[in-house]
Amino acid sequence: MSHVFHRSLTATYPVAMGGDGPYLIDADGKRYLDACGGAAVSCLGHSDAAVIAAVQQQIASMAYAHSSFFTNEPMEQLADFLVARAPAGIDSVYFVSGGSEAVESALKLARQYFVERGQPQRRHVIARRQSYHGNTLGALATGGNAWRRQQFEPLLIGVTHVSPCYAWRDQQAHETDADYVARLGQELEDHIAALGADKVMAFIAEPVVGATAGALPAVAGYFARMRAICQRHGILLILDEVMCGMGRTGSLFACEQEAVTADLICIAKGLGAGYQPIGAVMVSQDIRETIRAGTGFFQHGHTYIGHATACAAALAVQRQIEERDLLANVRAMGGLLKERLQARFGEHPHVGDIRGRGLFLGLELVQDRASKQPFDPARRLHARIKAHAMQGGLMCYPMGGTIDGLHGDHILLAPPYIIAASHVDELVDKLGTAIDASLA
Repeated sequence: MSHVFHRSLTATYPVAMGGDGPYLIDADGKRYLDACGGAAVSCLGHSDAAVIAAVQQQIASMAYAHSSFFTNEPMEQLADFLVARAPAGIDSVYFVSGGSEAVESALKLARQYFVERGQPQRRHVIARRQSYHGNTLGALATGGNAWRRQQFEPLLIGVTHVSPCYAWRDQQAHETDADYVARLGQELEDHIAALGADKVMAFIAEPVVGATAGALPAVAGYFARMRAICQRHGILLILDEVMCGMGRTGSLFACEQEAVTADLICIAKGLGAGYQPIGAVMVSQDIRETIRAGTGFFQHGHTYIGHATACAAALAVQRQIEERDLLANVRAMGGLLKERLQARFGEHPHVGDIRGRGLFLGLELVQDRASKQPFDPARRLHARIKAHAMQGGLMCYPMGGTIDGLHGDHILLAPPYIIAASHVDELVDKLGTAIDASLA
C-alpha cells in the first residue's frame, strides 16, 4: 500500500520513470505522448538538456536564499526578461511557487493597492462563471466552477460571478459578435452598479478559459470592452494567464492577441515548464509605485518566493522558447493540429465544437449535435476518455461540468511546443481511438 495521499485514493497510477521529448515513460517502459503537458505545464517536453543543465548549475552554486534576507541573480534576471517582453504598463514581477499562489497574491495586491490609495471600501471582486483560478481558498472563491466550490462554500469569501464569453452556447442566433459583447458588457456594468462602483476592486478573467471550459477563447472585442469598463470605474483588471500564457496560445502573453493590457497578470505552468515549481504576478507600475510611496511593504509572502533554482529553471525555459523560436512552432503545429482535429472530428456525431488558439485546443462533446445536448453526467464520459487514452499511450485532459459545473464534457489539449507533424498525427489517431472506445 502506498503511503502517499494521492489525488484519488481509489486509483492505481503508473509510475513515471523518465522523459523523452514529448513523451513520458513509465516503470514498465510504456511511452505516453503528453498531449496536455500534464495540465498545460510541460511546454518544453520532459528532457530539455539546457534547462536541466541550468538547474544543476544553480543548485551547485546556491539552491535557495530566503527573500527577506537576500535577492538573487536568477530572480533579478528572470524579472528583467519578463518585463522587457510584457504588455504595456507592467514593470515588476512578484514570484511565487504556482498558479494558485499567483492569483492569491494578485487579490491581496489589489486590496492593498486600494487601502494605500485611501479607498478601503473597495473590496468586491467580480469574476466569471465556469472560470478556474486555483485551489487556495481565495483563488477557489474567485473561480466560478460550481462543482469545485461546492463543499468548501462555507469557507469562501463572497465573489460576484457574471456570464463567461461562451459564444458557442450563449451567443444568440440574431446577435453579431459586437451585439454579444455589448450584452456581456452591460451585464458587467449592471453588477458593478449593484455592488457600488466605488466598492469594486477587481475584475478577473482568463483570456482563454482552460480547465473548466476547454480552451474557450472570447469573441473579438470582448476584452477591450471589459478593460474599458474597468478603467471607467477605477477597477483593476486581473488577467489569469496561468494556463493560457507563456506562449501557449502562440504569443508569449495571451492578452497580446486581445490588444489589451492589465493591471495584474498571473502566470505559472509554462513559465517553468515543470522543471521547477514557479508562478508569478506581473504588476503594473501604478500598483508598484502606490505601495512603494505608501507603506513600501507588501503585506504578504511565502517561504519560497523568488526561489533561486526555480527562477534559474524558468529563465532557461524562456530563453529556450525565444532562442529556438518555438512560438512559431506553436502557431504552425497549432494550426496543423486544429486542421487534423477538424478533419477527424468535424463531422463526428458527438463532437460539437473544436476551439482554441495555438497549442491550446479543446473539443466539446455532446450527445446531440443539433441541440447541443450534453451527455448524462452519470456516464462520466470525460473519465472514460482519459482512461482509454492512457491505455493507448496518450495523455489528454478531459473534464466534466463544462456548461455549469455538472453538465457537459470536454477534452483539453496542450502538447509541448516542441512537437512535430508526426506527433500531431499520433495524437489525433490515439484520441480518435479513445473517444470511439469510450462511446461504444
